[in-house]
Amino acid sequence: MLSDEIRLQILRELERDPQLSQRELAASLGVSVGKTNYCLNALVDKGLVKVTNFRRSGNKLAYAYQLTPRGLADKAKVTQRFLKIKLKEYSALQSEIEELRREVSARGTESGMDEGT
Repeated sequence: MLSDEIRLQILRELERDPQLSQRELAASLGVSVGKTNYCLNALVDKGLVKVTNFRRSGNKLAYAYQLTPRGLADKAKVTQRFLKIKLKEYSALQSEIEELRREVSARGTESGMDEGT
């Protein structure tokens, strides 16, 4: 099963450039070509991505990966879910930063030190 994060990354990259090779997509995702191939096949099987052949240069056959209407809808849904998760993480991080600042401030006042030291 694909995680929301990798699925969203793939759908975003393919929407931006449907003619990306699997090698280029793998590089932008920071994963192996094998994993990229597996993920693309899963998205094709789910009907989120359609694959078409085209000639890139000379006799070299390449593929274009197009998001289907279902793929576009899924991308929007996953984007909302991912955004909600990231906003929650951001809020928790802000709270942690504020707590650390209070600790540093309290210790700085106790020992006569500045916050920057």
